[in-house]
Amino acid sequence: MLFSPQLPLQLEPSREQGFANFVPGPNAPIIASLRSSLDEESAQVYLCGPPGSGKTHLLNALCLEARQRGMTAFYAGLKHLPADAHALLDGLEHVDLLCVDDIQQVAGQAAWEEALFHAINRLRARGGRWVVAGEPRLSALPLGLPDLASRLQWGLRLSLQTLSDSEKGEVLQRHAAALGIALPEEVRNYLLRRSTRHLAELVRLLEAMQQAAFTGKRRITVPLAREVIARFDRQHEDPGSV
Repeated sequence: MLFSPQLPLQLEPSREQGFANFVPGPNAPIIASLRSSLDEESAQVYLCGPPGSGKTHLLNALCLEARQRGMTAFYAGLKHLPADAHALLDGLEHVDLLCVDDIQQVAGQAAWEEALFHAINRLRARGGRWVVAGEPRLSALPLGLPDLASRLQWGLRLSLQTLSDSEKGEVLQRHAAALGIALPEEVRNYLLRRSTRHLAELVRLLEAMQQAAFTGKRRITVPLAREVIARFDRQHEDPGSV
C-alpha cells in the first residue's frame, strides 16, 4: 500500500515520478544510496540540493519503489502548509518509509520541529526508514530544537549536484514526451539559452507552452517560447499580473 503521495493540504499535487525517468547526471551515486536505504531497517537520510535539483522527484521515486517492494510509504511535502498542520504527522510511525520534503519551510517553528522529532523517533523505534530533504546543507538549516538537529546528523547526508545544460535538455525532452508534445531542438536550446531559471521552472515553462499551444492551436515554436518567457518575466516583476 502507498499512502497519498502528499499531505492532504499540500497545494501543488505531484505526478508519479520514478527512478526510470530521472536524469541522474552526476547524481547516480546518490540514487544508489537512496535505493539501498530501503534495505536497511531504521535507515535515515538527509538529502539537500538547490531548487530544481530533483529532491521531490527522488522522494516520490523512493516511495514508489518502496511500494513495489511491498512496503508502506508516505511522502510529506511541507511547502505551503499552515502552521497548525503538524498534527498530520501523527500515526506515521506505522509506515515503512517516511519521506519529508522541504524541511526548510518549517525550520524554526517549534511545534513543527517537535512533531517531526517525535514522528521520526516513533518511526525509528519500529524499524522504519526516513528521508528528510531540504535546500540547505544540514549545517546551515536553522533548526531551533537541538534534539532534532542531532537526530538528523545521525544519518547519511547526501548533496545533489546541478545538472549540466545538456542534461537539463534531456529532462525537458523526457517531460515533453510525457506531456505528449514534440519539443524541437531549436526550442529546447532557446529555453536553455534565454532562461536563467532552475530546472523546476524550466519544466513549468514547458508546461505553460504546452497549454498555450493547445489553447491557441499552435505548434511548439521559438516565437511561442518567447511569448511564454515574456509572460513569466512579467509575472515575476508583478506577481499580481495575469
